[in-house]
Amino acid sequence: MLVYRGFSQTAHSATVLTIGNFDGVHLGHRALLARLTAAAAAAGLPAAVLTFEPHPREFFAPESAPARLSTLREKLELIADDGVDLTYVCHFNARFAALSAAEFISRVLVGALRVRHLIVGDDFRFGAGRGGDFALLRDAGADLGFQVEAMDSVTLEGERASSSAVRDALQAGRLEHAARLLGRPYSIDGRVVRGDQLGRQLGFATANIRIKHERPPLQGVFAVEVKGLPGGPHRGAANLGYRPSVHQVVRPLLEVHLFDFCADIYGAHLNVRFLHKLRDEMKFPDFNALKAQIASDVETAKAYFQL
Repeated sequence: MLVYRGFSQTAHSATVLTIGNFDGVHLGHRALLARLTAAAAAAGLPAAVLTFEPHPREFFAPESAPARLSTLREKLELIADDGVDLTYVCHFNARFAALSAAEFISRVLVGALRVRHLIVGDDFRFGAGRGGDFALLRDAGADLGFQVEAMDSVTLEGERASSSAVRDALQAGRLEHAARLLGRPYSIDGRVVRGDQLGRQLGFATANIRIKHERPPLQGVFAVEVKGLPGGPHRGAANLGYRPSVHQVVRPLLEVHLFDFCADIYGAHLNVRFLHKLRDEMKFPDFNALKAQIASDVETAKAYFQL
């Protein structure tokens, strides 16, 4: 998949396009992308996605914006996995936010992306003040020569698959339900870095994984599966949070203890899949109490995997 930052280059050909934030790339997004790639194949044109960085809610109200489900890199990898040819990452700033709906259609959709067929969600709004909707797109398409198609929401047992629903499930510790909404277990990517060797002192060596999520949508202790290492995937127990008992950190830290694994993996880029929540993160009165709880967590995680 080719990725372009902004619209400095006009698309080389007409495109079949969809637009959205695609945070988490859940079942609703994946249905939209499946329809996109099918329509693109039928038309003999590239399947293209227009997405935004930062998330518009982070631009307008950073203090109240929800935690992101996926970083930009994670999102692009998931979109690529669904067969998309081109993704345009639009820098969402004051200038872009001020574009009227009509300007967005003429300058971005028609002028830059050469849209021939546009597929959007049934709740899609765009332009300054969210002034544009499906009806406006349909009318503009009739005038400017592109088709517009709306996708219905995807529901799972009566619940709409959405980023908010996934986020709520993760925050509540309902990881299995979040996985059903996503169509896969929730995961976070990161690179293994050197830590303070606390895990070794406690008898449970951990991989310290630097993540780019400033506010991850879940915290606590989990049974996990890790991809990105030879012989994997590997199972383990992970803590994601701020380590309130020892050397509390400002940024969230992901620490993973892999079962029956011993190797130097510094620098490895890993994908950690969160399968089941064991407990919330908590503060312990002393080192021995922390060590005993970690031993219990490891046994509970092994029991989850039936090891």
